[in-house]
Amino acid sequence: MSAELAGARVVVTGGAGFIGSHLVEGLLEAGARVTVLDDFSTGHRANLQPMLKDIELVEGDIRDLALCQRVIAGARYVLHQAALGSVPQSIAEPATAIAVNVGGTANVFTAARDAGVRRVVYASSSSVYGESEALPKREGEEGALLSPYAVSKWMDEELALLFAKSYPLQLVGLRYFNVYGPRQDPRGAYAAVVPRFFASCFAGEAPVIFGDGQQTRDFTYVKDVVRANLMALVSPEGSGAAYNVGAGTKTSVVELAETIIAVTGFTGSPEYQPARAGDIRHSVADTQRAEAALGWRATTSLTEGLAEAAASYRPGG
Repeated sequence: MSAELAGARVVVTGGAGFIGSHLVEGLLEAGARVTVLDDFSTGHRANLQPMLKDIELVEGDIRDLALCQRVIAGARYVLHQAALGSVPQSIAEPATAIAVNVGGTANVFTAARDAGVRRVVYASSSSVYGESEALPKREGEEGALLSPYAVSKWMDEELALLFAKSYPLQLVGLRYFNVYGPRQDPRGAYAAVVPRFFASCFAGEAPVIFGDGQQTRDFTYVKDVVRANLMALVSPEGSGAAYNVGAGTKTSVVELAETIIAVTGFTGSPEYQPARAGDIRHSVADTQRAEAALGWRATTSLTEGLAEAAASYRPGG
């Protein structure tokens, strides 16, 4: 993998974000030349601070087609991570979610086509499974969508299929399942559950569970997601499809809370609040297709991942 990426110019949209900054780190370790495009609406410059001397950083919005074309010109690969990535926020701001996640993605794909990029790997989401009650979640068994965010990611996959059929451009989608790890922002109304729980427990406050806590998720460590992206960039197979990227383990939200309470030493109990609109009830990935096409599967257990993540959220960590 490193041999194919060594010396290659790779553009990472959303590279200042949680997942994006880990991808930048992985690409640099593989010897790639990295350009980051980010508007810092959700990402943070601090995520890239240790790498700034080694990358080109462009501040801008993927809704600007001309900017995307300038940044992507001359690139061999694109890792497209930029998005408005919150289900609740997409319900509050549906027009913005569609404009960024669909319009912006169309711009990135168009710029990649115009630049003769070899392959684009883009972030999709397990939210595309919607109301489907089938477990585990398998590609091709999607249900009715539950949020504007889910609609936007489904539309991105449809765009990718269209581009793959219409132009000599390879595109691979990765359906992320509840990614967690260091540098995930615990602040804000739309923060993901793992960093929220850590931040609360280390502050001596009860972690808040929305709903009854029996909803299940497939928590996937960010380093496994990095491997999936880099393998998808260079795999001879996989173009023109979207693949599940998950740990393949079902964990309830209350089990997650109890584990983080134990890891942090918090002595209280979770606080329960009403369920949020648009949330899927149960989710766990079947990753057989990703393993067959890309040679990827997760290798980090939840216990291992949470222990590593805890160090980064601990005050002074």
